[in-house]
Parts: sequence; C-alpha cells; structure tokens
Amino acid sequence: MVEDPASIAFIEFSREKLLVQYWPGLCKCLESLSNEQVWWRPNEASNSIGNLLLHLNGNVQQWLVSSFQGRMDSRERSAEFKESNGIPVVDLLERLDSTLKEAGDVLASLSKADLLATIQIQGYTVNGLQAVYHVVEHFGMHYGQIVYITKMMLGEDLGFYRELDRTGRLGD
Repeated sequence: MVEDPASIAFIEFSREKLLVQYWPGLCKCLESLSNEQVWWRPNEASNSIGNLLLHLNGNVQQWLVSSFQGRMDSRERSAEFKESNGIPVVDLLERLDSTLKEAGDVLASLSKADLLATIQIQGYTVNGLQAVYHVVEHFGMHYGQIVYITKMMLGEDLGFYRELDRTGRLGD
C-alpha cells in the first residue's frame, strides 16, 4: 500500500479516471450500439470499437495486471486488431470489466517501492509510475475515440457533462 501523500494522490486519481470516469462512460456508449456498429470500421486502416476494446483489455492486462503481479505476459497485440466481428459486445464488456477489477485491486495494493521499481514491459524499461501513467493515458485516448465514434453513429450528445451546460462551471 502506498505510504506518501503524492503517491496516494496519484494512485487515487488513476483509479478514479479508469474506474469512475472512463469505464462507466465507455459502458454507456456501448449500451446504445448494436454488435454491427461496434465492429464497424470506416476503412481497413482504422479500428472498430470492438478492436479498441480488445486492445484496451490487452494493454491493461499487460502493463498493469501482469507487470505488477509478476504474471506471465501472454498478450498477442496484433490479434487485437485482426478481429473483425466474432466476439459479441457483451463478451467484450465482461472481459474488460474483469480486467479493470483486477487493475483496481493492483492499483490499491501498490507501494511507493512498486511505483519506483524498474520493470520490463513490451520491450520497454519503465518504472512503476510510468506504467500506471501509460495505462491511464492510453485508456483515455482510446476512450475518446470510442466516444467520438459513438456520437458520430448516433448523432446525439451523450450527456457526459450536462452538469456544466449552463455556465461551463460546476455548481453555477
């Protein structure tokens, strides 16, 4: 468990972003989409939401769960982008939900020493803090893509920031 205030704040903020902001927003997007829409690609050079979900699951497993728990890394990154329609949305969500629960447990268990330790991930040498930051940043980037694709398909505001509609500031 993290001991110093800066590490505690970093871990709490990381958990908040992944588990309280991004994950529920991602689920809200997918509630509105069919399996066909989730696997739609605008072209062969682009990824579908389904590919992005597989990719997020692989990234969180590799960079956070496997790395900090000392598990064997069995990720096949290229396979995340080759899938084209074979996995139902409900299964994708269940996989990512399970991975994020594990990630939340990992984050809650990290110590200052874990954040400063040097680890090898995907051919990179990083410290624990960099690994956590990478996961949150990476998840946020692809979360934004999923939100954009969803809004494009539905043609409507998803309402994530309605509390800011009146003035642009919370509570006004």
